[in-house]
Amino acid sequence: MDIAIARTFLEVVKTGSFVGAAANLNLTQTAVSARIRVLEDQLDGPVFIRNKAGAKLTPAGEQFQRFATTLVQVWARAQRAVALPPGRETVVSVGAELSLWNPLLRHWLLWMRRECPEIAIRTQIDTSERLMGQVQDGSLDLAIIYAAPSRPGVIAELLFEEKLVLARTTPTTTELKPQDHVEIDWGDEFAANYHAAFPDQPNSVLSISYGPLALEYILATGGSGYFRKGFIRSYLEEGRLTLVSGSPEFSYSAYVVHSTKADPGVMDRVRAGLHDAAKIAV
Repeated sequence: MDIAIARTFLEVVKTGSFVGAAANLNLTQTAVSARIRVLEDQLDGPVFIRNKAGAKLTPAGEQFQRFATTLVQVWARAQRAVALPPGRETVVSVGAELSLWNPLLRHWLLWMRRECPEIAIRTQIDTSERLMGQVQDGSLDLAIIYAAPSRPGVIAELLFEEKLVLARTTPTTTELKPQDHVEIDWGDEFAANYHAAFPDQPNSVLSISYGPLALEYILATGGSGYFRKGFIRSYLEEGRLTLVSGSPEFSYSAYVVHSTKADPGVMDRVRAGLHDAAKIAV
């Protein structure tokens, strides 16, 4: 079995179409179709039903999906194991959402260097959806994300419970106008809760998807916004920010997600480091 064919099959399943799979894999639609034809010849039967709406799995395709996922995961692990740097026992690939890298992942990397020097580490930043998909298909060993959805074959473990709190710049004698509030993208659940709590709040003049950038902006210009409490703790202690009295707080928990097939011994060491880092960072 060609691993590229298995990956192509899984991409068609994920996107629901040959066109979508071709775009994501940077292939032509003809190349995707050719790979699926080879697969169907090898399995002696169709794996997709093609129609104008896209591609739907046949019963045989549904059976093969489990095996294709395992094939891709095993191959990814084999590649990582063979390509070990000198002096290392194994390599761990870890992904995280951008807002979780500083300070959580920074502390974790330092912990791993000190406590597990025999483990090589590969890291990447991506969206939660893409990170979950990569954990599921075996291209990532582990990911740290917010609001982990349930996925087959993936374990989601609570790492820490964070709060989103409304903070404003000081001095508090300076009046802030509605347009001084910066909207920060903390996901759909937060957006729904925020609008329920502030139904009369006008749409923000400025919306920023990255919390640290929003913080730098309001510190420079004055303003308010919802931030992770752990992230702004030092600014609160310095008096550069203050919490808005009586404002609601919203839960924003982070999770460690990894495959059920991941090496338990390696995952135990990695998770121990993450929990240690969370005690410092949160």
